[in-house]
Amino acid sequence: MRIDVLTLFPEMFQGVLSSSILKRAAEPIAHPADPENVRPPVVSYHVTNLRDYADNKHQKVDQPSFGGGPGMVIQCQPVWDGVQAVQAMDERPATRILLTPQGVPLTQPIVEELAGLPRLLMIAGHYEGIDERVIEKLAPIREISVGDYVLSGGELPAMTLIDAVVRLLPGALGHQGSAHQDSFSPGAKRLLDHPHYTRPRTWEGIEAPEVLLSGNHAKIEAWRKEEARKRTEERRPDLLKDDPLV
Repeated sequence: MRIDVLTLFPEMFQGVLSSSILKRAAEPIAHPADPENVRPPVVSYHVTNLRDYADNKHQKVDQPSFGGGPGMVIQCQPVWDGVQAVQAMDERPATRILLTPQGVPLTQPIVEELAGLPRLLMIAGHYEGIDERVIEKLAPIREISVGDYVLSGGELPAMTLIDAVVRLLPGALGHQGSAHQDSFSPGAKRLLDHPHYTRPRTWEGIEAPEVLLSGNHAKIEAWRKEEARKRTEERRPDLLKDDPLV
């Protein structure tokens, strides 16, 4: 997969994309037991500065809003030119995504859908937003929100979306089954994940659940399913509304 990001602040992405799973996914990785068996990178990141497409020497891309009011609005021209230029950098078709609080709430099924695409082009808005005319002209474009709150710009939501998508790409995780069992995922039946425990067996006088140490895999699986259901019912009952067992 190729992921492009068009942003006013490309420096914000450096640390995130060069750390942890996101870094590993973009590098060739040799199999521990077979050094000659090398997994090629599963993703490449390309972050482009929107100011590179400004039509003035000061690289200004925003203007006051028509009708008055606080804040500035990003102009059409740099966004349109930037998207066209970035799309031309690779022959694969790019699914355009605008990160905006006015978008569709991001969910795991949406992430799974996007993870199956060859290329994503994310536009990180800033200030009061982007001139609506260029958003309309860029159609089809998917508008996605990471929650019912407002951030200073679309950079952090873009990083969130990148992380959520990349960890689902085959080969990105050390154990691909991990993602399948995560909260909201198919393996968890779209519920919250069950509690997890590890060594020591007793900590601060609190014992790990005996069933997890029993070696009885059927009982362990039944316990985990029940705990996931209980946790979901307590914390996110809305996730159970379409469950026939509730």
